Amino acid sequence: MDPRALYQEVIVEHGRRPRNFGKLEGANHIARGHNPLCGDKMTLYLKVNDQGIVEDARFEGEGCAISMASASLMTEAVKGKSAEEAELMFENFHDLVMNTHEAKRPIELGKIKILAGVKAYPSRVKCATLAWHTLHNALEGGGEVSTE
Repeated sequence: MDPRALYQEVIVEHGRRPRNFGKLEGANHIARGHNPLCGDKMTLYLKVNDQGIVEDARFEGEGCAISMASASLMTEAVKGKSAEEAELMFENFHDLVMNTHEAKRPIELGKIKILAGVKAYPSRVKCATLAWHTLHNALEGGGEVSTE
């Protein structure tokens, strides 16, 4: 299958029916993210246990299909990972879509790699990275983060 067609299919599927959408009761790490460029807003909820493992991840908010799909894929990917692994995923994803360099500390991104297609649309990179910056902020103590 053509990578661009697969990219579009994943964006549409996760954008229309995002996984892990909704508030997470009992979350102990919460952060809000905002992309002023296109108006995407989200709140990320994480439940991280005493051993530093992300037991659950959910999000709520509104945004474009790329933003919602990225958050959906991200919340699926970080469940069961340590906070350190989730941070590595953030770094690797950021490097992937920003096309900056090879990851210094690689970690498998799985199906999230399909979002590398966003590089073809530079104005949409911030849409794809919003959820990830919000994840980073949640793991660092919460609050609000902006893509600007």
